[in-house]
Amino acid sequence: MRLGVIADIHGNFPALEAVLADLAAQHVDHVVDLGDRVSGPLWPRETHECLIARGIPGVRGNHDRQVGEGKRERLGPSDSHAHDAIAPAQRAFLAALPMRLDVLPGIEAFHASPGSDERYLLDDILGGRLVRASAAEIARRLGVTSAHIILCGHSHRADFVQLSGGPLILNPGSVGCPAYDDQTGWPHVSEAGSPHARYAILDLAASPLPNVELRAIPYDFEAAARQAARNGRREWAFALRTGFMPSSQA
Repeated sequence: MRLGVIADIHGNFPALEAVLADLAAQHVDHVVDLGDRVSGPLWPRETHECLIARGIPGVRGNHDRQVGEGKRERLGPSDSHAHDAIAPAQRAFLAALPMRLDVLPGIEAFHASPGSDERYLLDDILGGRLVRASAAEIARRLGVTSAHIILCGHSHRADFVQLSGGPLILNPGSVGCPAYDDQTGWPHVSEAGSPHARYAILDLAASPLPNVELRAIPYDFEAAARQAARNGRREWAFALRTGFMPSSQA
């Protein structure tokens, strides 16, 4: 059994197409999406329709919630672009996505952490950047679970941790947004360091632990960067081309 795990597409349709093609070449049996499907200055409608056509199940990310439920006048530029690009029924679909999902027996998925779609599970903020939290802190945030594999996204930082006496926790990284700047709360950046589209494969037949593949797939990121620039988001264009934020390169 091979499980493909995707997350944080953020409307990057060319990146999603490249990942789906690679998934097909890797002969995965199932695919699950960990949320934040459409928010961003790229191709929200095409991304949403592709996921629906493929029947890929998923959970609701914080931006899915905001696009699906938020009032238009209160949305930021990425969410408002997605809100305007997709139909009311598509927004309602995003709002109705579950916060948590039992993907397969013993495998649980959510966007960020068990009780929040915005709080990091695997990551701390240190010096304005995301770094891995301690195992004890990760276990505290996770709480009690019967799952042996936990899937989460949100930070866009590909990583996995095996807790002692607990589950393996996997973040596959971001399919379509390799860097972002978050000025809410404690300001910080997340930077993958390259423009690749990222996802993960779990080979569940391996024992005693599953085989974990963190994959980074090249795609036409220049087309995505041009789309972001056309929609007035030069910082997105820089991030899509480089995997860094311009603010961190000054």
